[in-house]
Amino acid sequence: MGVDQAPTEKGKRSARGLHKSTAQEEQKVEAQKGSDLRKGAERFDERSKSSDGKSAGTKQKPKSKR
Repeated sequence: MGVDQAPTEKGKRSARGLHKSTAQEEQKVEAQKGSDLRKGAERFDERSKSSDGKSAGTKQKPKSKR
């Protein structure tokens, strides 16, 4: 939930804290990794690949009929 969408002040504070802690964790991971984490569509594609290196979209393509 976004900060502006939270119905109560407590929820807004919680959302702000979550955003802040997530940003700090991302910076820590990027520092350990030595490069920026991918964002947006690149990140989705990277995370959707399984251990065999194929993306979910590749595996879900319909197989041609014989």
